[in-house]
Formats: sequence, C-alpha cells, structure tokens
Amino acid sequence: MESTFFAAISRMKYIERWALMRSSRAENLSEHSLEVSMIAHVLCLIGNVRYGKNYNADRAAVIGLYHDATEIITGDMPTPVKYYNEKIRESYKELESIAEYKLLNRLPDDLREEYRDILLAPKNASDEEAALRRLVKAADKLSAYIKCIEEENAGNKEFATAKVTLKKALDKYAAELPEVRDFIEDFLPSYGKTLDELS
Repeated sequence: MESTFFAAISRMKYIERWALMRSSRAENLSEHSLEVSMIAHVLCLIGNVRYGKNYNADRAAVIGLYHDATEIITGDMPTPVKYYNEKIRESYKELESIAEYKLLNRLPDDLREEYRDILLAPKNASDEEAALRRLVKAADKLSAYIKCIEEENAGNKEFATAKVTLKKALDKYAAELPEVRDFIEDFLPSYGKTLDELS
C-alpha cells in the first residue's frame, strides 16, 4: 500500500516561518522542528540530571520533531492572526485537529496507532505526558526567541517586539520550570556569538 505520510512530512522544508516579518535569513519548518526537538531533549535531561525528574527525553524529542507537522496542510499561521480573537483561535484549533487526522490517515493502518500519540495530543493526558508537552512548548518558545536574537544580531529590528513578547512567556516558564531557567542561563548567552567566539 502506498503511503504519502513521509512525502508530506518532507515538505516541511518548504514551509517558511515568520511570514509577516522581514527576515535577514528565512527559516523553514524543518529547521525549526529540529531545533525544538533538540531543545526539548536537553530540557528533559536537565530536569533528570539536576532536579531528579523522570522525563522521557527521547519521547520529548520525537514530539518536538512533529509538533508543527500540521503546518504542511495549514501553513504557518502568523501569531498575531492566530490569536487575534477567540473565534479565530477556536477555528484554527479545529483546522489543526482536522490536519492532524489528515496526516495520521496518510500512514499505513499498522503504523497509524504508533503515530497517534505523537501527532495528537491526548485529550486526557497523563501528568507525565502533559509535562513533556509543556517542555516541548517551552522549547518552541526558546527556538522562536533564538530566532529573534539571530535577527537582532544581523541588524534587523523587525523582531524586537516579538523578542519582548517571547521573553515574557519564557520568564513565566522559567519561574515554574527550573529546566527552562537553566537553559536560559547556561545556553542562551552563546547565541549570536561569532564562530571564533564559540571556538
């Protein structure tokens, strides 16, 4: 049976992020998803190693890889539009849900259940699953904030407001999740440095 799932997933590289913003360098959904996956993974490891938590870092990484996969179908809806009002927000959630099932149905029957819990956030998630998905959301915000740092360092002021908004969101995460606080303190200062400064 022919399956179009991975052919569709491979199209993530064609979905540009920050559609309403002038970028010094375009960022596609594949790049963003990889970065979110890596950050979610290390947030789990920080929690496990430093704070005695029991996160499944590998699962967080996989969730991060697919966290925006529906945008293959919906496109990247700019945040100001997506959250303009409650009606648009609810309509977009419904559209995302339809897109999740459309992607899931592209898989062969015997693999569909394996991907269901990755692509679809469970309605009655366990505390462990909810915690992992929260870390992926934090990783998503960190990735967006890193993009703002990169644009700022390239002399682009277009991302200044987004950076302030994201910083507020990250401050909330950091106040509740020591993993996020540690990532901000340990890793964020290096972003924007030159290759020589990183060496």
